[in-house]
Amino acid sequence: MRGSSGKLIATVLIVAALAVAGWGPILKALNLGLDLQGGLHVVLQARPISGGAQVTADTITRTIEVLRKRVDETGVKEPVIQPQGADRIIVELAGVKDPEAAIKLIGKTAVLLFKTADGKVALTGDDLTDAQTTINPNTNQPEIALRFTGEGTKKFAKVTSENVGKPIGIYLDERLLTNPVVQTAITDGRAVITGNRSVEEAENISRLLRAGALPVNLDFIEKRIVGPTLGADSLAKSKVAGAVGIAAILIFMIAVYRLPGLVANFALVAYSVIVLGIMAAFHATLTLPGIAGFLLSIGIAVDANVIIFERMKEELRAGKTLRAGIEAGFKRAFTTVFDANATTVLAALVLYYLGTASIRGFALTLMIGIVCSMFTAITLTRWLLKWMAELGIKNPKLYGA
Repeated sequence: MRGSSGKLIATVLIVAALAVAGWGPILKALNLGLDLQGGLHVVLQARPISGGAQVTADTITRTIEVLRKRVDETGVKEPVIQPQGADRIIVELAGVKDPEAAIKLIGKTAVLLFKTADGKVALTGDDLTDAQTTINPNTNQPEIALRFTGEGTKKFAKVTSENVGKPIGIYLDERLLTNPVVQTAITDGRAVITGNRSVEEAENISRLLRAGALPVNLDFIEKRIVGPTLGADSLAKSKVAGAVGIAAILIFMIAVYRLPGLVANFALVAYSVIVLGIMAAFHATLTLPGIAGFLLSIGIAVDANVIIFERMKEELRAGKTLRAGIEAGFKRAFTTVFDANATTVLAALVLYYLGTASIRGFALTLMIGIVCSMFTAITLTRWLLKWMAELGIKNPKLYGA
């Protein structure tokens, strides 16, 4: 009995401590989606570049990779960048402070060319390994420091040695950035783009060059900016709806199942901390569909408890002892609970692999919730009820029988 009481008290204290101490950090670690904190939603139409590759599944994939690198440079967390159909791309950036600047960064083709005086292309952006914004200590003006690949270093050394005293134009998307005259051969694989530009413009160009050129042209066919006020309103309403729903569940479980219902409610607290903790650990993005998936998984966890408790009540009414009734109730309910959850996970997997970003968020949250509910409903609840029975709390009426 002492062992059971110690385990019960320790479990309650651990879960309570995690819920109180961990709730704030967990919520802060969660990334909020576009629909909850506002941001930018654009749909891009891909077109072939003149003389370049056609729009294919491969070029769309490469374009998405370049866009993702560009967005990562801005520091936006968990961007949604995905194909739509055969030649369109959806980009969603949650929490962007300057949507117009993000739009310019996304849509820029960023084809960098080094051309000799006779118009011959000597190097391209593919020959770069890095581009960083620096400040010239003599002029106090921003510059873009370039570093070439091994092959690019050889090309640049050759073209500069052959064009001493002649200009080499540096073009970005066919726009002349600078046209410096070569003073001497440059063999160390480094160059500097100068010119009258702001630090912000120089940094944007550096980001574009680091990410690489787009293999196709992109046209904006839809642009939607979701304001933070709208996102905050959606989040506030979601919190209210979730609180009302969870409160109704807690009251129902205690009213119908009494002591087991109280235990199930405690297990739901542990379940919520575990699910949100996992999402925070993996830096998941929480969206409105994700909240819906979380609340649905709570309902599934409660449903598992309802099935177990009903089986347990049947065993107690049949005359079994409390401990035997608890064990039999869980054993009889396990197959039903497992099968129901397995079919739901299969449906969620289909949604995850075939659905859009918002649907995938719903499916992922639902799957995480189902796996966690199997632990809290079948394992944690079982331990707590077993320890209570060992403490002498054996009145069948307290267990809903």
